[in-house]
Amino acid sequence: MKVLVTGVNGFVGSHMADYLIENDLAEVHGLTRWRSNLEFVNDKVTLHHGDLRDLNSLILIMERVKPDCCFHFAAQSYVTTSFTAPADTMENNILGTLNLLSAVRHAGINPKIVIASSSEVYGQVEADEVPIKETNQFRPASPYAVSKVAEDMLGLQYYLSYGMRIVRTRLFTHTGPRRGDVFVESAFAKQIAEIEAGKAEEMYVGNLNSVRTFMDVRDAVRAYWMALDCPNGEVYNIGGDRTMSIREMMCILKSFSDKKIEHVMCDTLLRPSDVTLQIPDTTKFRDATGWSPRIPLEKTLEDLLNYQRGRV
Repeated sequence: MKVLVTGVNGFVGSHMADYLIENDLAEVHGLTRWRSNLEFVNDKVTLHHGDLRDLNSLILIMERVKPDCCFHFAAQSYVTTSFTAPADTMENNILGTLNLLSAVRHAGINPKIVIASSSEVYGQVEADEVPIKETNQFRPASPYAVSKVAEDMLGLQYYLSYGMRIVRTRLFTHTGPRRGDVFVESAFAKQIAEIEAGKAEEMYVGNLNSVRTFMDVRDAVRAYWMALDCPNGEVYNIGGDRTMSIREMMCILKSFSDKKIEHVMCDTLLRPSDVTLQIPDTTKFRDATGWSPRIPLEKTLEDLLNYQRGRV
């Protein structure tokens, strides 16, 4: 089996490639932009340089690789950046997905495609709407969330219009080693590592009251692999089973350090609009696949902190 992973140099994409290679599941091909950072890319991945905003480059890659399945992870994935660069976010995520699906049709192939949407499509839900089901109303609260709604709906439209073998997944909060420093868990871990190394004196934090359900990225990529067996056209929530506030998560991270770590609220880390309650109902996906998370949150956060310690 040949698998194409878009965004193979990114957080989820690189873990997906590792999972496939380490378990001898597929011949892995990766799509990445020219001059991208390839620090995390497994050396057994066959790389193809292109750009989601360049349809011709994608057609050539699809004709060359003819993948049996494709995991579409490439995106501008940082919510805060989407407020300062909304047009770039839309172009990357919406036009990029449109071009990817169009390239598949132009190449005359029909791979199984797993589209990585996001729990951000649900926005700020009401208290009586949790846990959040796939049928919940969309209330996108950021340009990133809007782009993911469009990406999600493009996947549905291409299934309905052209019979393409597409499954959509809405992944809730996930973290682990390699997580970008701009995301809250990794930002906290990096600051703790810097304090331990004597390079900083205190942590800077934003909204600590948001509630999230956490999972390990290594459980997430296993779920993505299992999603290949799901019926075409379906959509699934994927998420962990540990729900807590950002404050509680921060306290777990702090507990791994011998240092007494103080934190300070920083207004610049607050978003213009925020999503403060995300608890998924993953019953549909678990019933369809038998998947469940295996890695305890404490292990995930300790691995993340050790990753950041190694980079300070």
